[in-house]
Amino acid sequence: MIEEELFNKYIVNTDKLIDYGFKLENNKYIYEILFMDNSFKAIIEIDNNVVKGKVIDLSFNYEYTLFRREGELGEFASVIKSEYISILNDIRNNCFTKQLFVSSQANRISRLIYDKYNVEPEFLWDDSPDYGVFRNKRSNKWFGIIMNIDKSKIINNSSGLVDIINIKLDNVSDYLNISGIYLAYHMNKKSWVSIILDDTLSDEEIINLINISYDLINISTNYIIPANPKYYDIVNAFNDTDIIMWKQPKNILINDYVYLYIASPYSCIMYKCIVVDKDIPYKYRDNNINMNHIMKIKLIKKYNNEFTLDKLKEYGITTIRGPRSIPPKLLKELNK
Repeated sequence: MIEEELFNKYIVNTDKLIDYGFKLENNKYIYEILFMDNSFKAIIEIDNNVVKGKVIDLSFNYEYTLFRREGELGEFASVIKSEYISILNDIRNNCFTKQLFVSSQANRISRLIYDKYNVEPEFLWDDSPDYGVFRNKRSNKWFGIIMNIDKSKIINNSSGLVDIINIKLDNVSDYLNISGIYLAYHMNKKSWVSIILDDTLSDEEIINLINISYDLINISTNYIIPANPKYYDIVNAFNDTDIIMWKQPKNILINDYVYLYIASPYSCIMYKCIVVDKDIPYKYRDNNINMNHIMKIKLIKKYNNEFTLDKLKEYGITTIRGPRSIPPKLLKELNK
């Protein structure tokens, strides 16, 4: 259908319909316009974001449908089709808002992914413009892809276009008994599933599964970060909470791990934390520190003075004056 192709990624703004010239009749918006020297009339109906239309030949007072035929059209039918599409395009441009995806749930999920991971979909294929890939910025691997496909590709004896999202999961078979989750379309069925985006599953349920997919392909970076108890009571910082604010090092990302090395008189790694938020504006400067942004770190583990500076020297770490990476052998010991 011409209307479906033109409006499948657009959402109506009903406030603009009346100003444009639509009339509300029986909960539907109706618009009529003459064209082709007033010899034809287009009637456009919008009901719950679904656009339908017909063209009336006023000379004979019947619906003209030849312009909808597939294949090559005659000259007159081609002109009618072109004029009718121009009418629809003008309505779309003035009364509709463009969306990234066809379904409302797909667009909501896309916004939730951006809010959590600051990742926008990549549309990589000209022949599949409705396919949007979500890629982890650090690993460069996909953790999701939204596609508009025929429902028969994932559900037997069904038809009709639908948005789905493919995500990666552990133990795929554990999820296939959940309504709305199917064996992955066009991807490895041992590690990926397809989730239908028609509100069978709630946004919250889907984003929780997407979090699993993101974690499976994420590459976390580990840092040792020094903390001086002379300037901040880091030893007691986690007594009443498991999340604190901390100066943000350059290039650190959410889900990175930081191991806080407490300076003299303790001289040891005392805490393992994970970065849960970053780029929080915070202006501070004194003789010892200069900050423009801070991050939130969450306590994962507390060590019992087993990783002293003398112990760290065994792994090649002699001084800790700023954030630094962790040798693999030491990281293995820290995570035992």
